[in-house]
Amino acid sequence: MADNVFENLFRPDKPGFNLKLPGPHPYILEAHTRDALVAALRAPPTPLPKPNRPTPVRSSTVAMPPAPPVRPTLPQSKSLLYIDHDIHSNAPSAATTPTGNTVNDPLAEAGKAVAAAQPTTTPTPPSTEQAKTTPPSEAAGTVAPSQLPEIRKGFLNQIETQLPDVHADPSEYYGGAAVYSRARTMSNAGTAGYGKRRPQTMNGEVIMRNRRLSHDETTATAPRRFLVDVEETMRIVLEQEDTDNNFQISVYDSGPKLVSLGTASSNAYRTWDIRGNYMLSNLLQELALARDYGRKHIVLDEARLAENPVDRLSRMIKNSFWNALTRRIDAEGLEVACADPKNRSRHARSLIYVPAGEDEMVEHYKQIAREKPNLNLEVIQLPPNCDDPAFVKSLNDDPGILALAMKRNVDANGKVTLEALPFIVPGARFNEKYGWDSYFMALGLLVDGHIDLAKDIVEHCIFEIKHYNKVLNGNRTYYLARSQPPFFTDLALQIFNQLDRSKMEENKAWLKRAIQAAIKEYHKYWMSEPALDPVTGLSRYRPAGLGIPPETEASHFTHILQPYAEKLGISVNEYIDGYNDGTIKEPELDEYFMHDRGVRESGHDTTYRLDKRCGDLATVDLNSLLYKYEIDIAAAIECIFDDRLDMEEEFELSPWPITPEAFAAGPPRKLSTAEAMTSKHWYERANVRKAKMDEYLWNDGQSMYFDYDTKQGKQARYESVTTLWPLWAGCASETQALKLVRNAMPKFEVAGGLVSGTEESRGLISLDRPNRQWDYPYGWPPHQIMAWVGLERYGFLDDAARLAYRWIYMMTLSFVDFNGIVPEKFDAVELSHMVDAEYGNQGVDFRYVPREGFGWMNAAYQIGLQCLTTGMRRAVAACTPPWVYFGLPAPDFPSARRRRAEREARDAAAAASGHGGAIKEAIHQEPPSLEQAIAQLKVDLTK
Repeated sequence: MADNVFENLFRPDKPGFNLKLPGPHPYILEAHTRDALVAALRAPPTPLPKPNRPTPVRSSTVAMPPAPPVRPTLPQSKSLLYIDHDIHSNAPSAATTPTGNTVNDPLAEAGKAVAAAQPTTTPTPPSTEQAKTTPPSEAAGTVAPSQLPEIRKGFLNQIETQLPDVHADPSEYYGGAAVYSRARTMSNAGTAGYGKRRPQTMNGEVIMRNRRLSHDETTATAPRRFLVDVEETMRIVLEQEDTDNNFQISVYDSGPKLVSLGTASSNAYRTWDIRGNYMLSNLLQELALARDYGRKHIVLDEARLAENPVDRLSRMIKNSFWNALTRRIDAEGLEVACADPKNRSRHARSLIYVPAGEDEMVEHYKQIAREKPNLNLEVIQLPPNCDDPAFVKSLNDDPGILALAMKRNVDANGKVTLEALPFIVPGARFNEKYGWDSYFMALGLLVDGHIDLAKDIVEHCIFEIKHYNKVLNGNRTYYLARSQPPFFTDLALQIFNQLDRSKMEENKAWLKRAIQAAIKEYHKYWMSEPALDPVTGLSRYRPAGLGIPPETEASHFTHILQPYAEKLGISVNEYIDGYNDGTIKEPELDEYFMHDRGVRESGHDTTYRLDKRCGDLATVDLNSLLYKYEIDIAAAIECIFDDRLDMEEEFELSPWPITPEAFAAGPPRKLSTAEAMTSKHWYERANVRKAKMDEYLWNDGQSMYFDYDTKQGKQARYESVTTLWPLWAGCASETQALKLVRNAMPKFEVAGGLVSGTEESRGLISLDRPNRQWDYPYGWPPHQIMAWVGLERYGFLDDAARLAYRWIYMMTLSFVDFNGIVPEKFDAVELSHMVDAEYGNQGVDFRYVPREGFGWMNAAYQIGLQCLTTGMRRAVAACTPPWVYFGLPAPDFPSARRRRAEREARDAAAAASGHGGAIKEAIHQEPPSLEQAIAQLKVDLTK
């Protein structure tokens, strides 16, 4: 079994890498006088020394040190999430120019030295004939282009410098000092028959002067740049193209989809058309970003507007979205981190709750409160048993953020300072650290090389388990009593396999802390009642708690509470107050909210699969994850810790073997420090769980796993895509895997990937039974990622690639058509982000430019791209539908089906009343092909 335990881990076979973050870099055109521009053009360019910047190479070509550190022997990874990063240099970029007043400008210093050595006489400009025959590099006295790589040039304080890359990040492209393009200034001249945008006038008469515009672009292959007035162009674009006034440009806007921009080489005299929704939405985004950096005028590359959409979205996720979603609970980040859109309490103050025993942290935050009174920050220390349901309910009137892990630094004088570690939030209304969201976002961070940030997420999980016995649903007070789907061990091992191999002892110590924390969470929460069902030996989402969950929308439970309030003759709000303070007792509601809390702990809130019975279900997803816990812990102990792991924290272990008698009140349970942990015990636990899953969850006749209702003693027959999670965990046999892929998976595969459940299982939808967001037809990133990895694990590479292509296509199509949108979820059947469910959609409400996307959707895109071949990536960038690329039947979208049915009904009614033609055939006829249409047109013309 040990040979397969690391099949799902990242395994880059290389030393650690350093991520080179982009710095500010200037590329902007400011207003200059004509004389200054002429002087700049006539001045000889100053040759600069070629920067000593090593070229990034693939890790496979990097020379290894003569004596590499000893590494534990681990099986070769087969995971699709294998990452082979480029090794980036830590040397400063030659393109980066300091902009602060206190920093010396190396380019300016070099320019002064060169200028001092040059003669003061002005060089004679070459003749017209010389200019035609002499290469610009030779005329300027520089090295021939054949001897230097082609670079983009501009000027900074009359010194020629390298311009940023066309697709550089906004901080590099628009930030820093002003750099202008070395282009000639064009007068307002025109040619015969050419209509000028702003013709010259004198005394009200238009002056027509015909001149040869020799310096404008003449070929279609030359890179084209535009000279843009930021505010004016943004005003025109919005006024003309944003017809629905939502500050976005989408295919639903009815504008002409055409804006003309002046070219930079003609000083904005000549114009070029920007056409189409994608380029116009990119233009709006670039203008908004330039305005963010305080730019009034910019030189904008056309290639930036026509950038490959896959490359553009991937770049934005890697370099912008992750940064925008990063939070720190420190003096600078407290105001943002404490903000809670879900807080409906009477008090608007900022509250931070610190665990018991963290006295240094309490004093740290009190010092911040004293230094920044504007935060109105109140620091409260929690009691030791802070996850008690009664205590958690008492905090609902004063909700606040829970402190997370901090780094303890001690200087040479012995002074202790605390540094808040960063974490990632999902985005939109979810402004805190979430349990399983953090796992999928951390996978995306690993793909993008942000290993330190992913490692900090593990530190926060360790901190939460230490103080709250579990990885929390979220770090808010109303989440104290419940967790979320457990992915902690897999995350820790994924990161461990990305760490620098030259620091193996340090890495082992870090992993040991993580595995010890996971063992505590496993025993104290998931393998203890009420989560554990001692009869079956399987676990359930059944968190403790009291009252109504306060984080929901105000009217979320109105339809549930209305009948009970009417029975007592009071309003719903009065009933809520009475039920929460205990004056109103209602056992039916107690059970309903117990299941509701379980639904929220499962992460699948909400779905008819779990509605009113979640706490009784031993779900496929949870037990697959716990099987992975057991295998991961066993593998780590065996391969990393020499088959022995001593626990440092003392707590009671859950009884083994699992029987109802063992969990009944009896003698004291075994303590964690009584003896060392070995891999044999954890492999035994994993084997027993697999056998229990086969007994209770597997249905051989349906070729699927189903949830098991521990109360009714039978399988729940809701068909959920979580039936594929055992593939990810590795607990399905090869026979079961083949049946899942061939018989079960087609039930969930639709145009955009995998839906959460089947339409048949969901049932009919009506006003009294509205749609739920984790049911058909909605698709979610976690289900896609789990399926891709699981299919890859069992060798179904083509299926994994096809599903990934479907999802990436849907994301790319929405990105192109809807102003760069990256939502929380999709209607995977309709390929639409417009979701008609109880919570709507998140990540879609922004102005001008998407700032953060949505956490796990960002990760799904970056991970999904790893599944695609080069040809697939090119095809999806061209928005080639998956049914075209893979030669599959085209989907008959439900919306088109409904519209067709309505149209045919109208036609039938019109024909029956004598006002229409013949009734159309019941079977939809495909439109004629181009050849058929031309042939019919010829026949019609001959009549």
